[in-house]
Amino acid sequence: MGTGSPRELADGKLLIDEPAAGVTRLTISNPAKRNALDHPILDAITATLAGLSQLDSPTRCVVITGAHGMFSAGYDIGEIPDAEFEERAERLIAHPFTEAIEALEAFPLPTVASLPGHTIGGGLELALACDLRVAEDDIKLGMPPAKLGLVYSHTGLRRFIDAIGVPRTRELFLLGRYISASTALQWGLVNRVAGAGELEPLTLELAGEMAGNAPLSQTGNKRVIAALLHAHGELAPDVEEELIELRRTSFASDDMREGMRAFAEKRPANWQGR
Repeated sequence: MGTGSPRELADGKLLIDEPAAGVTRLTISNPAKRNALDHPILDAITATLAGLSQLDSPTRCVVITGAHGMFSAGYDIGEIPDAEFEERAERLIAHPFTEAIEALEAFPLPTVASLPGHTIGGGLELALACDLRVAEDDIKLGMPPAKLGLVYSHTGLRRFIDAIGVPRTRELFLLGRYISASTALQWGLVNRVAGAGELEPLTLELAGEMAGNAPLSQTGNKRVIAALLHAHGELAPDVEEELIELRRTSFASDDMREGMRAFAEKRPANWQGR
């Protein structure tokens, strides 16, 4: 099913493999710090996504997960000396973390966060930047800024408001409590919950299905969703025209003709991306 042993990035703290056709998986592996996100990990995520978004890449879906029974405990700021804390913590959060989040959101094809363990703080925002989230049923998810004295970024809070609404964002951030995977499912913070031993098969089932769908449709629909979320109201005329053109182009594409034929003939489609 896969293509061999994972390759190591970020000094071995990020692993990359291809567990299914068209699916690339990035695995955070920083066990000494509960998979906390540091500069090398975040920079590697950003660079890897840039490479995978190229037209000649065989990747049609990206999975982000964590090793050692964890997803991520968030930013790696716990051991910064007091004298350097303000500058170094702000630098980590403002630059490599923001760039990794933006790279995920800008990635043109589907992304899935697979959560095998606790998913906290910046780790939860990283998961939220993916299109879908699948969680193991016994994990906890949480946003601890209220327990740390941190005012969270307005861009990060906007992502949570867009995903789960204002009342639940307030509860998540103002209480600072962890919530269960079942509560996260009810809130819409995750899309699926998997039982013991079911997380990887369910993640790869969803990723494989999305990887097998029409790439023009996937990139176009992701662009439309992103534009609607960004607008928070009326679309700018040039953006609306762009979205109308995306839809018109899909009707004229070879892939739509192939998709219609494949549907009628009850066979898998042979997508060309044009």
